[in-house]
Amino acid sequence: MSTTAIPSKDATTDPPVGQVDLKLEVITIPVSDVDRAKKFYGGLGWRLDADFTDGGERAVQFTPPGSQCSIHLGRNAPGSAQGLFLIVSDIEAARDDLVQRGVEVSEVFHFAKAPAPFGGRVSGIAPGHISYGSYATFKDPDGNGWVLQEITTRLPGRVAGDTTYPSVADLSEALRRAEAAHGQHEKRTGQRDQNWPAWYAEYMVAEQAGRELPS
Repeated sequence: MSTTAIPSKDATTDPPVGQVDLKLEVITIPVSDVDRAKKFYGGLGWRLDADFTDGGERAVQFTPPGSQCSIHLGRNAPGSAQGLFLIVSDIEAARDDLVQRGVEVSEVFHFAKAPAPFGGRVSGIAPGHISYGSYATFKDPDGNGWVLQEITTRLPGRVAGDTTYPSVADLSEALRRAEAAHGQHEKRTGQRDQNWPAWYAEYMVAEQAGRELPS
């Protein structure tokens, strides 16, 4: 017996489509040696959340600094995870930190048509440090591939809810960008802005939400 769905006459009574939160919080990184992988990711300064063992089963979870998404170390098809993005506010500082931890990291690069990944790779920081434009890559001992991407200003619609910063470093970088932009603002107006805290706040909220920045 078949049925026919009859659309509601009152759209406001229908449940909204796509309004259920789907928060990506954990991804599995396939490795061949859990202890070796644990040492590697711990060496990156990532927080060890769990290391549970039950018989032959083991669950190990790490969380990168400032991230809302964690990783589980799995034992299937090691090295098959590629293109795992780690977003940073300062690509050079992030790369330097990894190098100091003994990780082999690529040079910083961008694409000829940055910020879009088109036109072929070009050595160095994206012109003007354009947001979304600069990258560096590294691999774990199993060959799983990670990508550092520098993002300072979000594209419209990329951030929902209140303005938040996942770490002290990210907040500090945002304040420095606001300070630099405010300095240009005062040069244009030719006078000191006594209400600079409000200007900073407006700039930082607009930057993270991807809206037009104050000038």
